[in-house]
Amino acid sequence: MLRLMKLELKKFKLGWYVRGAIIANIAILALLIFTSIVSQIEGEPEMRDPQMVLLMASTLVRATFIIFGSVLIARLIIGEYKNKTILLMFSYPINRKKMMVSKLVITATLTFITVILSNILVVGMFFGIDSYFSILPNSFTVDQLMQEGINLVPLAVATAGISLIPLYFGMRKRSVPTTIVSSLIVVSIAMNSTTFSVATFLPLQLALAAIGVVIACYGIKNIEKEDVTV
Repeated sequence: MLRLMKLELKKFKLGWYVRGAIIANIAILALLIFTSIVSQIEGEPEMRDPQMVLLMASTLVRATFIIFGSVLIARLIIGEYKNKTILLMFSYPINRKKMMVSKLVITATLTFITVILSNILVVGMFFGIDSYFSILPNSFTVDQLMQEGINLVPLAVATAGISLIPLYFGMRKRSVPTTIVSSLIVVSIAMNSTTFSVATFLPLQLALAAIGVVIACYGIKNIEKEDVTV
């Protein structure tokens, strides 16, 4: 399995993912700073509350990497079906299910890791900038940062599972655009809330993640039956 994953990573050269993640983190950080400054000008103290900043950072990071996960699925799986390159891979003496599992594990693992690292990076940089420029009226408390750290891992696990949901739509249509568009719909369901309560409601996030895992299992189970010539 690890050998298959290494081959996949070597084949697809995921440098674009790392570059995209860095750019996304910078954009999220800039948006948080911009929102805080505008809220100060317009007199909206609730948007400058440290707890709200942490919620916004978590939600934006997870939404971003659910979409990134769909791009991974589109490149690693859907694109190969569309371009018929999957035919060559299936001609190798390698179990099809193991091949699919390796691709999905890569997607989920990268999503999990980048969500954790991005949260730490974005919040850490915002904290540093706020300490110097006093963007927020009150600084982050130790309790707030500890609670964010406690929630980080389970929410990252949930995000990894949710990122697999677009597989279902992509496999049905064998379409890269459909895969990515479906991730936007998933994000709108999982993350869309004026108070961000839905985005951080762990039972809902884990339920959506369970749906993603079921979809992944379904895709793995049916890979032997897939007609790759369609």
